[in-house]
Amino acid sequence: MPASSPSRLYATPNDHRECRAAIRVGSRSFFAASRLLPAHVRRPAFALYAFCRLSDDVVDLEGGSAPALARLSHRLQRAHRGQPLPNAADRALAETLRTHAIPLEIPEALLEGLAWDAQGRRYETLEDLNAYAARVAGTVGVMMTLIMGVRDANALARACDLGAAMQLTNIARDVGEDARAGRIYLPLSWLNEAGIDVARFLADPTPTPAIRLVVARLLDEARRLYADARAGIAELPRACRPAILAAASIYAEIGREVASAGFDSITRRARVSGARKLSLLAHAVAAAPMIARAAPTPATSANAFLVEAVAAHPLRPYQRPRGFSALAAPFVRTLDLFERLERAEILD
Repeated sequence: MPASSPSRLYATPNDHRECRAAIRVGSRSFFAASRLLPAHVRRPAFALYAFCRLSDDVVDLEGGSAPALARLSHRLQRAHRGQPLPNAADRALAETLRTHAIPLEIPEALLEGLAWDAQGRRYETLEDLNAYAARVAGTVGVMMTLIMGVRDANALARACDLGAAMQLTNIARDVGEDARAGRIYLPLSWLNEAGIDVARFLADPTPTPAIRLVVARLLDEARRLYADARAGIAELPRACRPAILAAASIYAEIGREVASAGFDSITRRARVSGARKLSLLAHAVAAAPMIARAAPTPATSANAFLVEAVAAHPLRPYQRPRGFSALAAPFVRTLDLFERLERAEILD
């Protein structure tokens, strides 16, 4: 069968088992929850996880050197061409890219964002920071949306908004942790406006009133993006909406935890309790059917290239796999298990 055939499968059952094992070792809690997802979602999710883990290892373990990143890019390009290198992760990635018609530009942008991390890049403006968020988070939102069988431009744009909101929340939560590692993701122009000397702050990270105001400002932007993303949930298959709304709600709650601590994310790290997560999940299950569609709005300037890449990608006829409607129910039923396993993992 020619390599260009969209029905060709590259991965063997053993390859999928290896990707599954990578998750089991790398994230036992996620592995436990993911076992109850339908196979047609679980398999490509495992493949993407294996690729993202491989990419992270290039930055974390190999220092993100130019040769290492170049090798990773070469592997991605081969997988996209249908000529994966002879190992499980590459073959599974090739299958996922082809089966779900994921344009090469999307995972390439993720690698670009990881390269920016390896370079220790700093971001002068919010627009610059949003460009980074589009690469490390918007790309994941787009790929997961495509795996769910949705290619609508408005849905993809809102998935990018949600990814960016989550990334900005992460940055606001991790200001102290990043600073102690010599990293700063807050917009430098904002720090300058607040009278904060970056070098002094990195040398002695303390939760001054000025840095708290900058963190609050970033969370205000994240809240705006969560609000924009919410309408996009209505564009997803009905059974997926509760899970996505719950994920958005739980991440937004992290920002509220930072706020409740007076925007001090330097001496403490915000966490959302298991009980609160369950409460947010219950609310999401009830609220998801009532989310109304909104008039489509274009993607932000930072995310537009991701949506355009999907629109330009040649699309074969796509049939949503059977059993898709079962996606949300297992997610709902297993969150409590997820929380218990997560707590057990911490105690191990």
